[in-house]
Amino acid sequence: MNDDLGLFNDPEAKDERGGRGAKAALASRLKGKRKRTAVMWTAVALVLAVGGGGAYYGYRTLSGIGSWEDYSGAGDTDAIVEVKDGDPVSAIATTLKEQGVVASARAFTEASKNDARVTGIQPGFYLLKTNMSGANAVTMMVDPKSKIVPLEVRGGFVLHDITQPGGSVTKGVFTLIAEASCVEIDGQKKCVTSDEVRDAAENADPASLGVPEWAMTDFTKVNKARRLEGLIVPGLYHLKPNVPAAELLRDVITTSANRIQSYGIPGGAKNTGFRPYEVLVIASLVEKEGLEKDFARVSRVIQNRLSIGMPVQLDSTINYELDKPTLETSASDRDANSPYNTYKFPNLPPTPIGSPSKQAIEAAINPENGEWEYFVKCQKDGTSCFAKTFEEHQKLVDKAITEGVFGNN
Repeated sequence: MNDDLGLFNDPEAKDERGGRGAKAALASRLKGKRKRTAVMWTAVALVLAVGGGGAYYGYRTLSGIGSWEDYSGAGDTDAIVEVKDGDPVSAIATTLKEQGVVASARAFTEASKNDARVTGIQPGFYLLKTNMSGANAVTMMVDPKSKIVPLEVRGGFVLHDITQPGGSVTKGVFTLIAEASCVEIDGQKKCVTSDEVRDAAENADPASLGVPEWAMTDFTKVNKARRLEGLIVPGLYHLKPNVPAAELLRDVITTSANRIQSYGIPGGAKNTGFRPYEVLVIASLVEKEGLEKDFARVSRVIQNRLSIGMPVQLDSTINYELDKPTLETSASDRDANSPYNTYKFPNLPPTPIGSPSKQAIEAAINPENGEWEYFVKCQKDGTSCFAKTFEEHQKLVDKAITEGVFGNN
């Protein structure tokens, strides 16, 4: 054993050279031991001093002791700040400091102690000012007017604008993205246009747009004007203002792809007999054709028909390509030679026909068990009735016409 301090030596032991030599050796070892012990205790004292100082500094910081930098005014130029999902007040404060809004994170956190609304700040982009006092930054952050309004997509929305029979226009997703991109910075309004969004959607590289791998094959085959249809699902999208259209689309599609994955595509498609993109198409049909309470049975009818090579015969697919917002189709519409004519061709349409919701996607993956091959809207609130045979179906159709649910074309 190595005994540098001489702690385990026997002071009575004799040196091989004799008693006087042993005593001299012992004296030397004890002297060295005292020196090393003094050095050791000096080091311990230094560690404790440093540690104690660090502990005090940490205590002072956490307990609010000490000063911090803060601006005095209401701010100078406009600044856009992002609050990310899950950001605590401390993270928001750090972001504000990094973006030049406040002089120090501490200026914001201290001011926020007087306003409980700070803990309720939602994710998104906020229009603030540079060089603001912590108190003014808090006041502006909790003001709803400071938050940039996000894009909202609802179930069944389509990419392009639709003109209603009365002449009014239902805005499509491209127009909504363009509007959500607008922000007034230092007195100048800045937006991308719907044409810029459409151009990026049709011509940008698919990978740069964030198109998921499972959709890529179908995406590259379909009409460019419709290739993003269905890939932007319902929900809120926080768009960063004052960026190019392609970047806006990438952010939207990436967020949407994450949502679609959480709803079960592509993973849940494995046991359906359909490719992930086909499941998305089915979900879009379900969204258009039924109320949420009927989704799972509408999905079953579609999948039953596809399994036996029977056309799914949906007016919604024909009207989608014609940009007609009506419930019914004419005989000439149903005779058109179009891949969206599901009366004429026993296949799914080449793309989704709108934005499918979480509930519609889940119904496409897990349809209700049943042998139905027909359904029709049989009540004025949109409720559908289901039938196994054509004879049963025709009785339901006649009843719906008699009760004025729809006309007879």
